[in-house]
Amino acid sequence: MDARIDYFGNALAGKVMKHLNSAGAAVHAAVPAATQELVKIRASQINGCGFCTDMHTKDAVAAGEDQQRLNLVAAWHEATVFTGAERAALALTEQGTRLADGAGGVSDEVWADASRYYDEDQLAALISLIAIINAYNRINVINRQPAGGYKPGMFG
Repeated sequence: MDARIDYFGNALAGKVMKHLNSAGAAVHAAVPAATQELVKIRASQINGCGFCTDMHTKDAVAAGEDQQRLNLVAAWHEATVFTGAERAALALTEQGTRLADGAGGVSDEVWADASRYYDEDQLAALISLIAIINAYNRINVINRQPAGGYKPGMFG
């Protein structure tokens, strides 16, 4: 499979990516790094973004994440390896990613659970992170960006 365009080599796309990357950097310190990777992986799985799933699982491993936890992200509902806070973030990610699947978007129950674990700044960071990874997913899925070749740190 080849990408439809050389998105990473396109000047206009580079400007867009610069802004998305800046937005991602703004939320970096607000939520634990492991939780951020879990959120990125789960949204990417839901959206069928192989490129981002490849990237974020490899980044998580490079950061020391446990392989069993990564293997269970897609089945987090049944898995016992995630903390309450991580489970709340994953639930928020699922409902925030699947907006078209549920009337009303994120349920009050999921929001209340996330609010038990995260303060307002952290919630703002999670909302932003979910929006940003969904944007990356859409770019890569629309462009048919191939998965498998990512190496941790290759984008700086």
